[in-house]
Amino acid sequence: MVSLFGHSVYHLDVLTVWFCLLAVSQAAYVNVALNKPAYLQYPDPDDDDWDASNAVDGRKSDLSEYGGQCAVSWRRQTATWWVNLTTIHSIHNITIYFRTENYLQYFYTGLSNYFLGFSVYVSNTTDRLQGTLCYKDDNFTRDIIPAVFTTTCPVHGQYVIYYNERLPGVTYPYGYSTTVRIGLCEVEVYGCPGGFYGANCSNACPDTNCYCHLETGTCQGCTPGFQGYLCKSACSRGYYGAECQQECGHCRDLSPCVHTNGSCLTECVDGYSGEMCKTPCPYGFFGPDCANRCNDTCDGCNTINGSCDSGCNPGWQGHDCQDGNEKYAPTLCLFVLITDKKSIWHNIMFR
Repeated sequence: MVSLFGHSVYHLDVLTVWFCLLAVSQAAYVNVALNKPAYLQYPDPDDDDWDASNAVDGRKSDLSEYGGQCAVSWRRQTATWWVNLTTIHSIHNITIYFRTENYLQYFYTGLSNYFLGFSVYVSNTTDRLQGTLCYKDDNFTRDIIPAVFTTTCPVHGQYVIYYNERLPGVTYPYGYSTTVRIGLCEVEVYGCPGGFYGANCSNACPDTNCYCHLETGTCQGCTPGFQGYLCKSACSRGYYGAECQQECGHCRDLSPCVHTNGSCLTECVDGYSGEMCKTPCPYGFFGPDCANRCNDTCDGCNTINGSCDSGCNPGWQGHDCQDGNEKYAPTLCLFVLITDKKSIWHNIMFR
């Protein structure tokens, strides 16, 4: 019996047919992860042979640690790798080539235990928990985990995330390693760029604002900023983003924000800054774009108009903290030691 791509195959003729079917299936889609930005948790900062980008460079002829074609990390309690597809894509299936040292017997006796229990997610952010769990290994053992693994995951997303863990206080199945590490020599993500479907991703989705089905083109959900039947309606005034769930920031003149990304069409109201006008002025600043500095005599100030609403610094008083206050002015005491063992105090009052 041969175990490949998560399937068990018993006869050579069946194996040959299966490979042909796989080739036809993947030929219909594009590897949208090729040469895209990638991230590796716990890399070796002094060794480019282990770089995260190695897993999406299209090379998989040398699946060894120092062959320069694999992403490899240190042994730790968690292991994370992701690829950024740069935009939301329609994904069909994901194929992983694990590090084998080009010798399957060594893979099963010295490496596979680090990969047991792995998970694959697709997300629109780098947070796997905000995305879709495509696969979670809870069946493989170190003797049967495939060196090349494929899972079908018909979802839309921008990040494909590989994750594994060995947490303290958790009991893991027999054969699992006590730590985990990344050993990914190639990760192929087959699908279509957003807005396309069908053989070779050659058909434009019929509904402009939809994520369409990879094979049929039917609408499966709205792109950010749209809602309703066939996603023909923009978000209601004051809302934006995925499923129109995000609230606009503090845009000037009650202007609505861009319904797709939340950026303000005008400047921010006084007291806020940032592209989406959601960031309050930091302590000590106020006004348009938080560009004005509070008076030094104020204990902070109103972020809109700069008034000293929170009070004055010691030694100052009045509405705008411009009047000196002798009662609370700081006093400097000097102690002078005289040779006849007498001492005097000099109090110097500063205003």
